Amino acid sequence: MSMSKSSYSQYNRKNWEDSDFPILCETCLGNNPYMRMMKDKHGRECKICERPFTTFRWQPGKGARYKNTELCQTCAKVKNVCQTCMFDLEYGLPVQVRDHELQIADNIPKQGANRDFFLQNVERTLGQGDGTQPIAQIANNMDQAAHDRLRRMARSQPYYKRNAPHICSFFVKGECKRGEECPYRHEKPTDPDDPLSRQNIRDRYYGSNDPVAEKILNRAAAAPTLSPPADTTITTLYIGNLGPSGTQQVTEKDLNDFFYQYGDIRCLRVLTEKGCAFIEFTTREAAERAAERSFNKTFIKGRRLTIRWGEPQAKRAADNSNYVTPVPSVPILPIPDGLAPSTSSQQRFTGSMPRPPAPPTFAAPTRLVVPNVRPVKAGEPSSSSSSIYYPSQDPTRLGAKGDVIE
Repeated sequence: MSMSKSSYSQYNRKNWEDSDFPILCETCLGNNPYMRMMKDKHGRECKICERPFTTFRWQPGKGARYKNTELCQTCAKVKNVCQTCMFDLEYGLPVQVRDHELQIADNIPKQGANRDFFLQNVERTLGQGDGTQPIAQIANNMDQAAHDRLRRMARSQPYYKRNAPHICSFFVKGECKRGEECPYRHEKPTDPDDPLSRQNIRDRYYGSNDPVAEKILNRAAAAPTLSPPADTTITTLYIGNLGPSGTQQVTEKDLNDFFYQYGDIRCLRVLTEKGCAFIEFTTREAAERAAERSFNKTFIKGRRLTIRWGEPQAKRAADNSNYVTPVPSVPILPIPDGLAPSTSSQQRFTGSMPRPPAPPTFAAPTRLVVPNVRPVKAGEPSSSSSSIYYPSQDPTRLGAKGDVIE
């Protein structure tokens, strides 16, 4: 059965998008609560589907550059990304990193009639729901371990330095005449061979050949791991970054509610002044389970907690037993002749330099007054502020009584 011309045109029609507010991440939105956003209905075409859509332009904050929406909302909802930076809305990571951890295969048509037909089906699916839930494979992926890895790689706070202005090309050439009024940065550019300087929108959206994603994946592969100590009697974990005292500090109840899922807790001590805590489990298996599942991926009240194995105080005292307190007023031993740096070039250099003048000499005093210090009896504490380490440091050792010596 052949398709009529009218039904064909209606089946492959291109709907122009009209929206009231963009889909943005917290970083692109900025930290200015009184931001003014400019709206341009059907202002430009989408960089992915090439359909006209409503664009928005705003300044995220003071000193930041103006930003624009680059994608239509349909393409942004397909990948669950921001319309400006094309980073994932949930984790703030590139699409390539998210798809790599969640094992999502990119099978979206990229051009032609297949792309238009796919987007038309997506719009029909979005129209049946409320439009707030992700679609396709992102919503069906329930791998908790992969989500934990993504949460560990993500930033805990927005990175507003990403909104900084671009580098002034006239300043690089030494021809910028605006000075402090220039809206661009007066800095030297980075290495032109840096892979981060070669980025494009389509590669970032489809998650292929993204240098930012490759950098994050390489850094995650080289990240340190928390290995359990050899002493199997250690069942204590150190928890840091609880925050300062106040309403935003992580409390003992918050820690107890989070760590009880890994095993029975024997003791929980919170040091409010230092912003840390020590939690002791009843078994070693529970402590290892808590350390493995909470290391670098524990967020309570918006804070990433620092998880380490606790070190017993007895072991720490044994490590410091060989430490000797240095004695004051004792000269440093000279360097042995065999270890002293003596090269021929250094000898020639020092031999050609004139010797410094000799120190001035002074005549011996005619009347020397010895301080009248009472001898210290046995068992009586010394009145001097400094401790006496040697007999030669005791001013009353020879029995001086303040006599005048001629």
